[in-house]
Amino acid sequence: MASRSPAPSGSPPRTSSSPETPSIQDDVDLGQGLRVHSSREAVFVKYTPFAIALAAGNLSLDSFCHFISQGKNFLKAYSEAYESAADDMDMDEERYSLAVFKVRELRKIVLREMKKHESFLQEWGLDVTKDATPHPAVENCAEFLLAAGSGKVDGAIYTIGALTPCVQLYPFLAGEVRMLLGFREDSHPYREWIKMYTSDSHQELAVKTEELQEKLSVTLTGDEIDVLSNLYHQTMILEIDFFNSLPFDQPTVVPVTRGLSSAEDRLMVLSDFDLTCTVHDSSAILADMAQVTAAKSDRSLSGSECSPSESPLAWKSSGDVRNMWEEICKQYAQEYEECIESIIPAEKVEFNHSSLVQALEQVADFEKRANSRVIESGVLRGLKLDDIIKAGENITLQDGCISFYQKLAEINVDANIHMLSNCWCGGLIRSSLWSVGFGESNVHANELIFNEEYLSTGEMVRKVESPIEKLQIHNHILKEDADKRNKLTVYVGYCIRDILCLLEADIGIVIGSSERLRRVGSRFGVTFVPLFAATVRKQEEVTDGGSVNWKGTRSGVLYTALGWAEIQAFLLGW
Repeated sequence: MASRSPAPSGSPPRTSSSPETPSIQDDVDLGQGLRVHSSREAVFVKYTPFAIALAAGNLSLDSFCHFISQGKNFLKAYSEAYESAADDMDMDEERYSLAVFKVRELRKIVLREMKKHESFLQEWGLDVTKDATPHPAVENCAEFLLAAGSGKVDGAIYTIGALTPCVQLYPFLAGEVRMLLGFREDSHPYREWIKMYTSDSHQELAVKTEELQEKLSVTLTGDEIDVLSNLYHQTMILEIDFFNSLPFDQPTVVPVTRGLSSAEDRLMVLSDFDLTCTVHDSSAILADMAQVTAAKSDRSLSGSECSPSESPLAWKSSGDVRNMWEEICKQYAQEYEECIESIIPAEKVEFNHSSLVQALEQVADFEKRANSRVIESGVLRGLKLDDIIKAGENITLQDGCISFYQKLAEINVDANIHMLSNCWCGGLIRSSLWSVGFGESNVHANELIFNEEYLSTGEMVRKVESPIEKLQIHNHILKEDADKRNKLTVYVGYCIRDILCLLEADIGIVIGSSERLRRVGSRFGVTFVPLFAATVRKQEEVTDGGSVNWKGTRSGVLYTALGWAEIQAFLLGW
């Protein structure tokens, strides 16, 4: 069936007018909201060459020593910022009486951590005065922290807001390394640093600073919270600059495009659309439009003497269209589940590409029958092409999707992009992604047929209906690429319809958490590996003399990513 909806749950489709991600003001927990809205920046820190080599345990000793020597300079900057925040508080205000005490307690924690940090340097046999000069990026951060609240009413709140991501970042990074599958605390060369930043004292500093930020921000207006959010965001960018500017002189696997030659290599990026690039499913959007169009026809007919034949949807009322769509959803959900259950092996088998293709041919037959029902129902009849284009222009895309393609266009890499989708209307995709270079030839989808008045006939040109057609188009794109240079293929997908393309690519990245994809894939021997863990493992291999080459066609291994920011950090960098 075209696109991802009707949803397997059989629930009514969500409307295209559903709200986007809530703003900071809408979050019940301000601290959590700020972390969520800045999680993109944290991902870019995690995927810096320095952080990946640190996680892999093969970061050069010189690079590590320079890094930890700057840690004391960061802590000194934090101490000064806490002191400044305390000095800025008006002791006559009741809400500040306890806050000043808490800020000074936080500063004491920082001073205590500075002593621990100095002891840590001495344990390593390092000269505590070496590299004592602050790194330029550290100086920038220190100046920013002190300036955050300067000249502002309630400036202390903004200083604490700018401080919060600083004291959270290192525990976050150390925690991510510690949680890696296979991490050996007894053998990792930098285990003491990891233990230090996952210690209770560092966690206490991060938690208490966020709690204080939360309490101080209670009286802030929406505009003031936006200022606080911007300060938080700017702090994270300064941290990214610091990690990217650290001395680093060894082979690295990130970003992947760093290893590509603009003259000899080509990056092929192919992606699914629905729920991979979009927040909502395109078929649900088209169904909503059909119901709105029918409702307009209802009103038109009730207010005039025209005959039903004069309105393209007058043959069905809006209620009829809604009922038809709900019935299509229900039937699809039930039969899809039955189809999937029929192809899953009773027990997990070893990965075999041919066996998986053979099983998915049954899914292809089912999808074609489901699409035939949609066409025969006429539920999409009468949609205006202009309305579809407008809907595409206003479609809500996944956070970071547009940024990824914009960055891809900016870097010095020969890239070829394509969208492969089961969407019923390729025009919807083109209008939503035209700003990042997806033209006629870059979008491969089904196409609604329009009459001379640009109204949908309800029929469609059926090009991409199943995993089988997607794979055929994927392979055709690569074959038709006339340039004989080396190609690195990346496919980003979401569900079972993408699994063959994901496996065919050198790097197949699953975005989101489709339980059905994981269940089917796992039963057929497909292994799902978190992208960060795979990147760290690749860095380990490179240090041991392995290749930075990510060629992995039909390896049976797919990588999982939480969102487009992680994919950008991995492939393109900041």
